[in-house]
Amino acid sequence: MLNAADILDANILIVDDQEANVQLLEEILREAGYRRIASTMDPRAVFALHRDNHYDLILLDLQMPGMDGFEVMEDLKQVETDGYVPILVITAQPDHKLRALASGAKDFVAKPFDLVEVKTRIHNMLEVRLLYKQLENHNQVLEQTVLERTAELRESEARFRRLTELASDWYWEQDENGNFTQVNGPVQELLGTPVDTLLRETEVAQVARWNEAERAALEANIAARRPFLDMVCSRIHADGTQQYFQVSGEPMFDTSGRFTGYRGVGKDVTEIMPNIPYPHAA
Repeated sequence: MLNAADILDANILIVDDQEANVQLLEEILREAGYRRIASTMDPRAVFALHRDNHYDLILLDLQMPGMDGFEVMEDLKQVETDGYVPILVITAQPDHKLRALASGAKDFVAKPFDLVEVKTRIHNMLEVRLLYKQLENHNQVLEQTVLERTAELRESEARFRRLTELASDWYWEQDENGNFTQVNGPVQELLGTPVDTLLRETEVAQVARWNEAERAALEANIAARRPFLDMVCSRIHADGTQQYFQVSGEPMFDTSGRFTGYRGVGKDVTEIMPNIPYPHAA
């Protein structure tokens, strides 16, 4: 949200071929507390000045020799390509008001100046202009966030493809609550238990006992939403035999960045357990 300091710090340009009018407007603005005030009596200089400074408000006289205010507004459209030219026109001709608004001016003040009217119109126009810029900046931030998230998702996809290449037994997915939603591969045959008890101490507890330290390390990674690679989980069956599983996974996020679950791959590495590397986080 805007505050009074934001408005008083706005960048303002006064354009009038009469020095007395320029001085009067500068005095009005300074008394009102505005701090960033520039001026020119050369309408031909306005295009370059606005291109370089992008003023929040231009106070523009319409009747000037050599190049009138209407021509200046036409030139400024080349700078403000989005169509929002922050111009408050100054005119003593009532019939110029509608033409000025049709040419792109956002508001007008009449000569001779009414101080209360001038201050009010300047304040109101600056408030609208700065809110517009705030919205524009917010949209740019959102666009950049989307681009960054897209890049992260592509990197995540690439990592997942690498993980898939490592697995020969199954692919798995969990939702944000940790429930298994998809498993491809001979999981039930491999583990001898339903999918929703995979790596969980439920029905399988009566048949096999998991290594609690390994399970705790795996669950800590998932709770922290960290990717993990080649983590080993082992269990001892009722007959005393030991079985080892190597699991890799990564968190999933939707386009808004909300966590939606995990996916990964795994395999039975019991036969090669003495030769596999120490498990680590991705």
